[in-house]
Amino acid sequence: MSKRLASCSCGQLTAEVTGDPVRISICHCLACQRRTGSVFGEQARFPRENVSISGDSTEYVRVGDEGPGARFHFCPKCGSTVYYELMGLQAFIAIPVGAFADPHFPSPSVSVYESRMHQWVVPPADAEHIP
Repeated sequence: MSKRLASCSCGQLTAEVTGDPVRISICHCLACQRRTGSVFGEQARFPRENVSISGDSTEYVRVGDEGPGARFHFCPKCGSTVYYELMGLQAFIAIPVGAFADPHFPSPSVSVYESRMHQWVVPPADAEHIP
């Protein structure tokens, strides 16, 4: 079974995952744009029992446009978000794909909030596209 390690910039907070993600998605909502400092956020969702967290984190709870929201965990030293909990989906942990720093990470299969997508962004053609 494959293992991957996600980490903050300074290495103090990590999330080790076993197995493949159950979902990889990109989100174009304005909140994800602000949270990441990029034009979208990309996350991989894993079963909670397949994730091992190490290090200290600070959390920020954000109410969602749809659904109950998320609890983001970031490093108190460098500020990098390493994982988050999707309220209402307690069986899973979401990890920003960039925290893996792996250019060979699989492509997203879902693209959400495309109505807020920057005009030059081109999600994978075979992804599920949700306006």
